[in-house]
Amino acid sequence: MPAPDDHTAAAGPSPRLAFLGPAGTFTEQAARSLAPKLAPKLATGQQASGDQKPSVALEPCSTVTVALDLVRSGEVAGAVVPIENSVEGSVPVTLDELATGDPLVIAAEATVPIQFSLIARPGTTLEAITLVGTHPHAAAQTRKWVASNLPQARVVHTNSTAAAGAGIADGTATWDAAITSPLAADHYQLQTLAQGIEDNASAETRFVLVTRPGAPASPTGADKTSLVAFIRTDHPGLLLELLEEFALRGVNLSRIESRPTGAGLGRYCFSIDCEGHIAEARVGEALMGLHRTCDDVRFLGSYPRADGVRTEVEKGTGDGDFREAESWLASLRNGD
Repeated sequence: MPAPDDHTAAAGPSPRLAFLGPAGTFTEQAARSLAPKLAPKLATGQQASGDQKPSVALEPCSTVTVALDLVRSGEVAGAVVPIENSVEGSVPVTLDELATGDPLVIAAEATVPIQFSLIARPGTTLEAITLVGTHPHAAAQTRKWVASNLPQARVVHTNSTAAAGAGIADGTATWDAAITSPLAADHYQLQTLAQGIEDNASAETRFVLVTRPGAPASPTGADKTSLVAFIRTDHPGLLLELLEEFALRGVNLSRIESRPTGAGLGRYCFSIDCEGHIAEARVGEALMGLHRTCDDVRFLGSYPRADGVRTEVEKGTGDGDFREAESWLASLRNGD
């Protein structure tokens, strides 16, 4: 792996892509895979993976908020941030940042298998560890291993897993060891005391590439659309009404969750991912239905699914079905 400085946004003409840093995070791994998708005109076609330096310069940021604010200000062309983990669920700060402030859109997504290692200064033993630093999501996903193997240790939270390793390397950490990605030990020249310490071996995290608003890429047949629906008034059956906009048009939801709007107790919005592309009639009509009935709908983008699974369109909900129905209605109105 290259040294951390090799990933920072050095002076030069390369477009910049922010990510939740520091170097060595799972987000950097995702950013390297998503960098060529930032925009065809920005990417040179060089595949940024493994040890190969991406054509887009990567800029580590201390928080998700900082990374997305750089996109809003135009200082970077995009940002890669975590949005969902298969074990711990959504990343609230990312959902809230996308739901508020100047609009941003998701241009692409990637999933990264999550594996953890315990790293420390060379010579450290498991018995000597009393304090372990790591990100809250990593702590939750290694809880059983730590309880079994480090019963004397207490876990403290850091901004990222890599930050926990970086603190040990530069001498600023108060903890003895860090739970990080396997790559962090090489980045910070620390010793790996244990590998594969995650409690769930199939865990993975979903990351999204966020840019300023623009026309979404063309449909691929394997797409996802994200949005935030702000309800108008609280009343019985409100959630059912919202869901029916999708169900009646055969649009499957892959994620829906409520988030507080911050406007007061009981005021919530719904963060939604659905299968399909806004260019498809059934998705477009579902969004129009929400626009009519909700206080506000924030469109967060239509983009290719990371797993490439094509959307199954039910009979009667394809674009051709909608066109035929429009033609039928027009004939009735014209008295044909």
